Amino acid sequence: MLDYTAVRDNIILGRDTSRDPYGRIIVVSAYAGITNRLLEHKKSGHPGVFALFAGSKLERSWRDELELLRDELYALNAGLFADRMAAERANRFVGERLDSAAACLDNLHQLCRHGHFALDMHLATVREMLASIGEAQSAWNTVQLLRGDGINAVFVDLTGWQSTEHMSLDRRIERAFEGLDMSSTLPIVTGYAHTEEGMMSSFDRGYTEMTFSRVAVLTGASEAVIHKEFHLSSADPALVGETKAVPIGRTNYDVADQLANLGMEAIHPRAAKGLRQSGIPLRVKNTFEPEHNGTLITADYVSKTPCVEIIAGSKGIYSLEVFDQNMAGQNNQHDQNILAVIGRFRAQIVAKDMNANTITHYLSCNLKTIKRIRRELEALYPEAEIDQKQVAIVSAIGSDLRVNGILAKAVATLAEGDIGVQAMHQSMRQVDMQFVIEESDYEAAIRRMHAELVEVHDHGMAICAASV
Repeated sequence: MLDYTAVRDNIILGRDTSRDPYGRIIVVSAYAGITNRLLEHKKSGHPGVFALFAGSKLERSWRDELELLRDELYALNAGLFADRMAAERANRFVGERLDSAAACLDNLHQLCRHGHFALDMHLATVREMLASIGEAQSAWNTVQLLRGDGINAVFVDLTGWQSTEHMSLDRRIERAFEGLDMSSTLPIVTGYAHTEEGMMSSFDRGYTEMTFSRVAVLTGASEAVIHKEFHLSSADPALVGETKAVPIGRTNYDVADQLANLGMEAIHPRAAKGLRQSGIPLRVKNTFEPEHNGTLITADYVSKTPCVEIIAGSKGIYSLEVFDQNMAGQNNQHDQNILAVIGRFRAQIVAKDMNANTITHYLSCNLKTIKRIRRELEALYPEAEIDQKQVAIVSAIGSDLRVNGILAKAVATLAEGDIGVQAMHQSMRQVDMQFVIEESDYEAAIRRMHAELVEVHDHGMAICAASV
């Protein structure tokens, strides 16, 4: 979003600059890193304004962070707007939101000094309010820049800022688009939307994609397009090399769900569900290669020839193994109890396996969370042996993996690289194979599996070329 020229020329105008830009809706995210500063860093957990307000006893800590963020947002505006007056207007817009948020936090802090009010009860609302600021700035700035270039853009603010009305996501979107003539205006929509259920509470950091999905569904879009800084490729180019990774071209929503499960979202699973049910295809494009058709995701696509389309994975996974001799014959009850504990701490389950007396869950969470879960389970099952270990998961994914011997090939290439497989999973749906390995072997495993299962086929510009 910070590369406005690329957004304008490659997304808004497209390859045919003579074509008018209307008849589309643009849903925007916050500028890179800003939501991390407003909340907390998505990967490292480093505290932002929200985390400092929620967890620090030092009142100045969140204030100092807010002022540092203000300086950063003003600097972003200075880089985007060449005209000093335009930059000042942009500063006033986001500055007013920061001031209003700070006043709310001050008032809440004072209120919660009384014994009848507990801060924890209001933190979800605070998180929602702060999250909305990033998308509002990005959308408002984009509108101003486009208007300066002669495009009739309109700011569609779904954040509900200072609104006293609470409504569902669908109702907020429907109301915002009432009376808009999209044949002559280009709506620029905030990726965050205020809802009575709470977007952060429901979708956490996937809220922009959910807004994007519901806008597409409710307006009857013919196609939904996500623009990224890279292609949806056969593997991470940084790991296997840019010349070896190839765009997928075509795949289905099953594959998208598997990627999301590994934390490599093409789109949030619940956002994909709405598009799938409405028959809306999703295209993932590289903003900086507008001539490439990208990857088209549909509900019914299956590759003509069974093949691996992508090698993906995740590090920082914890295996949580519960061994209990009393489990034999009562696996269901043990599993329900274990799942209840995991759910209470909101850890994401990436995979699991079980036998007569052991259940192992592979969890995407931090060390603090896994320790809390383990303590709960140790209290629940004092006679059980409970173990945890940090591992990695590498997965081969495709719309059709019904290839005889493909599992043996994957295991063999890992063995040839002296990479031990601690566990593996392949479902009857035949869309993915997962291998649990030592975390230190992650990069080597990705490269070896990509070379053996993808590169040998020499796919060219895409595994399956996407249609326009």
